[in-house]
Amino acid sequence: MEDNGPSAKRQAKKGLLERLSEGVIVGDGGMIWTMEMRGYAKAGKYTPEVCVEHGDAVLQAHREFVHNGADIIQACTFSSPQHSENAVDGVAINNAACALALQAASEATDSVLVAGGLNKSTAYMDGAGKEAVVAEFLRQMDYYIRNDFDFVVAEYFDYLEEAVWAVEVLKQSGKPIMATMCIGPDGDLTGVSAEECAVRLAQAGADVVGVNCRFGPRLCLDTVAKMKAGLLAAGIQQIHLAVQPYGYLTPDASATGYLALAEYPFAVDARTLTRVEAHKYATEAYKLGVRYIGGCCGFEPRHIRAMSEALQDVRGHMAPVTKRYGTWYDSLNDKVTIKSSPNYWLQMEPATGRPKSSAVSMPVRDEEECYIRNRGHTMAG
Repeated sequence: MEDNGPSAKRQAKKGLLERLSEGVIVGDGGMIWTMEMRGYAKAGKYTPEVCVEHGDAVLQAHREFVHNGADIIQACTFSSPQHSENAVDGVAINNAACALALQAASEATDSVLVAGGLNKSTAYMDGAGKEAVVAEFLRQMDYYIRNDFDFVVAEYFDYLEEAVWAVEVLKQSGKPIMATMCIGPDGDLTGVSAEECAVRLAQAGADVVGVNCRFGPRLCLDTVAKMKAGLLAAGIQQIHLAVQPYGYLTPDASATGYLALAEYPFAVDARTLTRVEAHKYATEAYKLGVRYIGGCCGFEPRHIRAMSEALQDVRGHMAPVTKRYGTWYDSLNDKVTIKSSPNYWLQMEPATGRPKSSAVSMPVRDEEECYIRNRGHTMAG
């Protein structure tokens, strides 16, 4: 009997690597962060019980990212389910997350790929050794194999060693692999350079390498530029670059990124990226040679819209929202005003509205202690 279900529909689509070779992909935003801002998750741990308790909210967020131009839906799964709040079963969370991602993809009018991610393991943070870490990764990867996801992601790693182990495990899936680390221009937390991180991830078998989260767009792009240089110096050319930054401005971030910011987590709103800044970020990333351009924690549908519209000429298609309403700046075209020009917005420097606020802040006193306290917080996709 012919299979006309969601799985067959996905198999008929162009895959990740084919799309990256032909053009650019716009990723989605940070699902669990979005859930917390909407009242469906707890800040600090950011664990996705919402997939079981309020699946409609997760499904709606997936829909909004796709409506605003995302080419990817990353399931809101959880790599460390033993740390779930309220004793919600981790297996139930991940099964629900996978089902919701697949449902959202099946509803999309444009071709959308579905991804599943691994990130830092509790076993590695506890010093349990490679065997225990690999076992944790294998358990998580099984969800993506059973659900026939389009590709797999190793993300949010601040230690190269663990990231390499994750890539080695993901190779067993037979799926395309994207590997991104939550590092800044200075490299991982042991001092391995960004250049070396990119080379080692590629050598381990990653098809796409880059960075995600922890740092805002500027520092993420600086880091990816170093990665690109490292890959070229090593003679590695058949690989794609990815960037998915933190959705806040972090020029004063140190090695652990946002974790040491005085405003994290309850006052980082003051550093929120505007949609104009998201537009600029996407344009600059493309010029750098990055072809997988998305967002992580703090990136909302409006940011994805601005990014997709900034790239729509090279993407070759419009986001559903753009087809219906035009670009984010088109709404003012019927008015004779300087604000109807996109150049007005792209050249402006927005004010904060806080007369006594500063451009940057002092980090928390003990950055190491801040990082240790956040070891249990495992970001979902």
